[in-house]
Amino acid sequence: MFDKILIANRGEIACRVIRTARKLGIRTVAVFSDADADAQHVRLADEAYPIGGPRPQDSYLRGEAIIDAAKRSGAQAIHPGYGFLSENADFADAVEAAGIAFIGPKAASMRKMGSKAGAKELMQAAGVPVVPGYTGEDQSPQLLTREAERIGFPLMIKAAHGGGGKGMRIVRSAEEFLPNLESCQREAKGAFGRDRVLLERYVEQPRHIEIQVFGDSHGNVVHLNERECSAQRRYQKVLEESPSPFLTPQMRAAMGAAAVLAARAIDYVNAGTVEFIVAPDGGFYFMEINTRLQVEHPVTELVTGLDLVEWQLRVAAGDALPLAQDAIAQQGHAIEVRLYAEDPEAGFLPGSGKLQQLRLPPPSEHVRIDSGVIEGDTVTIFYDPMIAKLIVWDQDRPRALARLREALAQCRIAGPKSNIEFLEQLVRHPAIVGGHIDTGYLDRHLDEFMPAQDAEPHLLLAAAVATLLLQEAAQREQARASSEPDSPWAIADGWRLGHAGGRTLAFIHRGRRLQVVGHGSAGEYRIEHDGRTVSVSGARLTDEGLTESSLSARFDEQGWRFQVTAGPGSLDVHDGARRLRLEPVALYRYEPAGAGRGDDRIVAPMPGRVVLVKVGAGDSVIEGQELLVMEAMKMELALKSPRDGVIAELRANAGDFVEADAVLATLST
Repeated sequence: MFDKILIANRGEIACRVIRTARKLGIRTVAVFSDADADAQHVRLADEAYPIGGPRPQDSYLRGEAIIDAAKRSGAQAIHPGYGFLSENADFADAVEAAGIAFIGPKAASMRKMGSKAGAKELMQAAGVPVVPGYTGEDQSPQLLTREAERIGFPLMIKAAHGGGGKGMRIVRSAEEFLPNLESCQREAKGAFGRDRVLLERYVEQPRHIEIQVFGDSHGNVVHLNERECSAQRRYQKVLEESPSPFLTPQMRAAMGAAAVLAARAIDYVNAGTVEFIVAPDGGFYFMEINTRLQVEHPVTELVTGLDLVEWQLRVAAGDALPLAQDAIAQQGHAIEVRLYAEDPEAGFLPGSGKLQQLRLPPPSEHVRIDSGVIEGDTVTIFYDPMIAKLIVWDQDRPRALARLREALAQCRIAGPKSNIEFLEQLVRHPAIVGGHIDTGYLDRHLDEFMPAQDAEPHLLLAAAVATLLLQEAAQREQARASSEPDSPWAIADGWRLGHAGGRTLAFIHRGRRLQVVGHGSAGEYRIEHDGRTVSVSGARLTDEGLTESSLSARFDEQGWRFQVTAGPGSLDVHDGARRLRLEPVALYRYEPAGAGRGDDRIVAPMPGRVVLVKVGAGDSVIEGQELLVMEAMKMELALKSPRDGVIAELRANAGDFVEADAVLATLST
């Protein structure tokens, strides 16, 4: 076994590897960019070395800097994590050439999977089921059109060297083929440097099921059963679980055998994932092999009781696999979701900023948290905006879903916006609960998973107001202990001479101002908002921590209990199924002149880098015209003109880093 290893990554996977290595008595070395100098993986490691600027290309993608850090520290092996250089064959070769072990597959195996077209041909030759299609080198539009007609529609055009959902188009008719081909080739050229594509039959309403495989240098290969990842948005996984609710024991055995066959076909060593597309009739077809550990590996660990990172370290050190195929058991059901700093209601726009509050459920035999940040850390604009992975386990799927709903209800995130409400809707949706979701369902029915916009959750709002009124009353208890404790002036009930008083409160909710009036005192209230009145009686607060409270009361004579969390500048109310986040604001506040003239300004919707400026000062533009392109957290966003006009001023240049809400350009008539 190794004495010291270096982790060539960041975030939760770096923390995960460090903890496993420590358990085995292995010292760890972290590397970090300028943006990660105070990150948790740096604090956890025994040693840490700077490797460059905040952008990945200036740090975590600099293989030579990482290898140099390994040499200086005396590390005997490098764990690549996932993302960055984890599937870079040239990096794996360079690590081995430096006399350092690469904790992953051999470069030769990676190269065999580097091209989707080549991988498909190789698998077909090895007897692994593949989707009918075309993978040839002749990329002339005429030949590709003939092949498309031979395969039949619908079909998918895929970048041969792509990944991450880029360079993919679904074509449903011959008339749509050439325009989609050209678009796909342009995107593939820009994203991957090569415009080669492959064609394959598109399986309608498919499921995405992957098999975890492991090989060693002694010729042993096993699979650790499946993970279902059919809940996807734009080809990005949203929820993963094991076992799949779709597979029968016979299908599981057949897919496991095919995955082992695929791994053997490329002499695979260490952890890998064979991904299959599965038709509604149970037919399954090879998609690709991810030549690394997957983000969703914890669900496999929870149902098998195995530590896959420990297996990685032992196999890379030359050990044989710890278990044979018939000794790998599976028990219970595990589900994973990922908490992201993103705004689902704004097209899942990634966010950034300081985590002013981060409350996650305590780890237990049923709940696991994998995270690379803690409260007070910053989600930066330079990397994936994941806050944490939340993984649950129980004896069966219904109980695991109940555990997940309970765990999500305990999460509190203040600072950047998060996808917590989206996830709470997701895990209650009938398609998830029933286990019959396909890979396109979320994109087809996204509105079903979004928080309702057309109606205020009036009970949650009333609970928030009752909480604030109770808290204010508690803060004024000292007044009742004054020299005249029985004076009516000491009662905080909003009473006014000549009329019934009311306490008016104002909040911001999803960018909209709410104004609520509360009458009454001592837990008996009448709360009015937007023409609706809620009667509250018997309201009582129970403190459950510095910022946590439990509110119990009768609302319109029906008993309810709510969890209430006070964060920096925010108030969260949760009824066990839904949450309401409010930002209390002053009842009267100054609005600067011209604040409503948003159509004269083009502002940055998120922190990031301006990568392209398409206009100059004095240019005439039309509504919807692209003016600038921004980049942050692995995505590009085009900023468009809100109206016809003339560019009065440009305040940003290509390459500039800007903060959210920064004015990048202004318009005149």
